[in-house]
Amino acid sequence: MIKVASYNMRKGIGLDRRRDPGRVLSVLGELDADIVALQEADRRFGTRASAIPPHMLEEHSDYVAVTLDNRPHSIGWHGNALLVRKGAEVEESHALHLPTLEPRGAVAATIRIGDTRLRVVGMHLDISGLRRRHQARAILNHVAEGEDLPTILMGDCNEWRNQGGCLHDFGERHRLVDTGHSFHSRRPVAKLDRIFASPDLEAVDAGVHRSALAARASDHLPIWARFKTAG
Repeated sequence: MIKVASYNMRKGIGLDRRRDPGRVLSVLGELDADIVALQEADRRFGTRASAIPPHMLEEHSDYVAVTLDNRPHSIGWHGNALLVRKGAEVEESHALHLPTLEPRGAVAATIRIGDTRLRVVGMHLDISGLRRRHQARAILNHVAEGEDLPTILMGDCNEWRNQGGCLHDFGERHRLVDTGHSFHSRRPVAKLDRIFASPDLEAVDAGVHRSALAARASDHLPIWARFKTAG
């Protein structure tokens, strides 16, 4: 069994407008997932430094960031980062360039946890519906060109609709896991954050992480799903 989560952490800035990386780490501790996809994990300007200082991640969490060939002060690619539990084996990782007019990207990794080996893609898609579909196709092409592995795609899809658009594109070969409404954290009304899985993975439980801390730490609530290998 593997638990994954996706969290748009809004650069560590909570609803109180304070940047508090320790609060984000506490939310991650509540989630207790094996693999986490983060969006808006880096500051937007300058060196694009990680919103969670690396020493805090090392000293105050059970996670390490998947290494990407990117800026030295950043844990992600255009704000996208993957965290895995200490002890997990990351066999390979990639920063994916997505078609867009503004900085957007996705990150992918092949990860082994115990006897389970899978591909995970973290993403933050455009606010434009047409560009979202182009980005979805770019991600799906990357997956199709790689090894045939159980695959999880997750992140902030910026899709307000419950069907169509990029959801249709991802849904051609992956199942959408119903996690629930994650935005806005003060009063969740939209399913902007999504998890998709290949048919060889069975979702046994899923949801939105609702806690007093998570409701203050970002404008998004984290989503999560627990999987076992089908068959």
